[in-house]
Amino acid sequence: MENSRVNASLEYKHSGYNCCQSVVLTYADKLNIEKEDLLNIASGFGMGMGCMEGTCGALCGAVIVAGILQKGERTTLVSKKILQSFKDKCGDTVCKTLKGVETGKTLCSCDECVKNAVLALEEQFSTEKV
Repeated sequence: MENSRVNASLEYKHSGYNCCQSVVLTYADKLNIEKEDLLNIASGFGMGMGCMEGTCGALCGAVIVAGILQKGERTTLVSKKILQSFKDKCGDTVCKTLKGVETGKTLCSCDECVKNAVLALEEQFSTEKV
């Protein structure tokens, strides 16, 4: 089944946006925030939070989107579900682990992380009122 948001997120990624920006921009039509502001909000999460040391940027983007759409209500619960879904799909949530920086074994490519972050959001949209 084709998912237009997944396709859009990968187009953003292939156009030079970082993983977080690619996820956030995919939901610009629902966020009521200027594109430039979204790009700025998501800019610090490229290569994972802390330059690969922390949480994957695509996952951060998914949580940013959830927080805006939920208007802060129940965001912690929704974020936990998004994180678990992402981890189940990708094998981890930390950028350097996903990229195999220390092990030499890539668990999940950036494209797959972006895709899986969008899919995790979509799963929540189908079960939560977002």
